[in-house]
Amino acid sequence: MSSPTPKGQTKPQECPPPVREKTVHDYKGRIKPIWCPGCGNYSVLGGLTRIFAQLEIEPEDLAVVSGIGCSSRMPGFIKCYGYHGVHGRALPSAIGVKLGNPRMTVLAVGGDGDGLSIGMGHFPHAARRNIDITYVLLDNRIYGLTKGQTSPTTAQGWWTKTSPEGVLEVPLNPLELAIVFGATFVARGYSGRPRDLDGLLKAAIEHKGFSLVHIISPCVTFGKGAGYKFFGPLVDRLSGDHDPTNRSQALDAALDPEKILTGIFYQIDRPEYVKLLQDGGAARGRELDPDPPKIDVGTLIQRFS
Repeated sequence: MSSPTPKGQTKPQECPPPVREKTVHDYKGRIKPIWCPGCGNYSVLGGLTRIFAQLEIEPEDLAVVSGIGCSSRMPGFIKCYGYHGVHGRALPSAIGVKLGNPRMTVLAVGGDGDGLSIGMGHFPHAARRNIDITYVLLDNRIYGLTKGQTSPTTAQGWWTKTSPEGVLEVPLNPLELAIVFGATFVARGYSGRPRDLDGLLKAAIEHKGFSLVHIISPCVTFGKGAGYKFFGPLVDRLSGDHDPTNRSQALDAALDPEKILTGIFYQIDRPEYVKLLQDGGAARGRELDPDPPKIDVGTLIQRFS
């Protein structure tokens, strides 16, 4: 029992406990990463946790959604609402989370196989709708989890277990696709340059709209010929005079035939999808249908009940 305050004196106010700054340890999951030693995914995981701490995102306000693959194990290694979905369905699952709880910071994480093969059909629609999620696409140019088969980004001529005479197809370019599909933030990073990568991840998460961060993340086990020694000399930063609001310039940089350029290729402002839903049709900046069809919902319910 506390002693009473003497007459004529005011009770001293209690000082609030000091606010502790968040660190990467606040975002470490209960499961330790189990990637191969030297895998580029470790660099990405470290970058994400550093940025979460810088932005002071509460773990209960964070959702990380993935599909299937080595990189798709990411949600288990982060303290957050993690969802490890089925193959190729990271984007629609992440969209569902964002629509269900717009206050959440939502990331979709996947590899080149998960996102650009079986999951390719979801990519253009997530981008064109401009839903406020960050898509972290880790590209090792191979199917690593299933032991080294050709992926949609494997270079022509490379030998894999499913291409014994060399890959015949032209590889997909995720940056080119995202820009054409209508994404409002398109960037590329390299796991061998973590400081640059941190800045890209931070900018992507802070951007209001659909953000793609394409990350070259070498596979040290099955990506023979496509490791750090291969990518190191090819990776370079975008020129200082690059204009990220210029779509044509962004496409030219994404298609550079000699270098793998990194940085923010394209970034524009466009109304975000969830905000449009919340504001109603008038906020879409378009003429509404002057004579929309009238549907008797009650009659429909009775008809099919």
